[in-house]
Amino acid sequence: MLDPQVQALLDRIAAAGRPSLHTLTPEQARAEYMRSRRVLNPDPPEVATVVDRAIPGPGGPLPVRIYRAFGTEPTAQLPALVYFHGGGFTIGNLDTHDVVCRGLANSARCAVISVDYRLAPEHKFPAAVDDAVAATRWVATHADELHIDAERVAVGGDSAGGNLATVAALIARDSGGPKIAFQLLIYPPTHPPHDTPSATKFGKGYMQTRDVILYFRRNYIRTPADFADWRVAPLLAPDLSRLPPTLILAAGYDVLVDEGKTYADRLAAAGVDVTYKCYDGMIHGFITMGRIIDAANQAVAECGQALSRAFEK
Repeated sequence: MLDPQVQALLDRIAAAGRPSLHTLTPEQARAEYMRSRRVLNPDPPEVATVVDRAIPGPGGPLPVRIYRAFGTEPTAQLPALVYFHGGGFTIGNLDTHDVVCRGLANSARCAVISVDYRLAPEHKFPAAVDDAVAATRWVATHADELHIDAERVAVGGDSAGGNLATVAALIARDSGGPKIAFQLLIYPPTHPPHDTPSATKFGKGYMQTRDVILYFRRNYIRTPADFADWRVAPLLAPDLSRLPPTLILAAGYDVLVDEGKTYADRLAAAGVDVTYKCYDGMIHGFITMGRIIDAANQAVAECGQALSRAFEK
């Protein structure tokens, strides 16, 4: 059943008459998403350090935010997670996912490098992919400067960020590095036609509607031919073997839940060590709703614990 805290949230949104993101311009959608995250995110937990900087990117300076877990020393060689925020490749930024990144850093006792990749429609595919790959490579090659362990670098993200994380891992595998220790994929879109049964079943009434998904899709792709590119749809990648251990976390009332499960099955069939966990009563985007949804905080902690175990191997 739908979690009662989620149902209460949906009822509040319906009563407030908030506009659906697909009815807004990208600029308006970004502002609305930022407003909602301020309401839904819990207070940011304390970490050891937070540093904003820009790194070289294929489209110019690429903003990143670097976190180090609470209680860690400035020069301790920490494992690291390169994190890509969600938002349909259209919305979201370093601030919308600040709390999640802090929680992951503390739970996994690691550094988190959050990447503010270029957004669509101003920067269509493959701009976000190029930024994700560049950021992952930069973190690995600047491990000494960042006081991280280059042998323990993971990639992760939620929604669109989960897509970017697994694409970055595939490209790293096929281009000689960097070595990726783990993939954290939170309700990732893996086949953007989004024509699965869950896309129909949960296409209305659960915040991330099918109309919103199609709006994001139109913003991101250049032409329909992009749907055949595995960097858009990693489920189409011809070879999913030799990828790092993976956690795929899903939400039961999500248009994307079938895509996540199918991707997990494909990874397992290719010999990848994959764990699939579905929060059955949750909706898409729930991990940034920890102020009012208890399962969000549980999920972030569970992701951090999975990272910690992977980093110990």
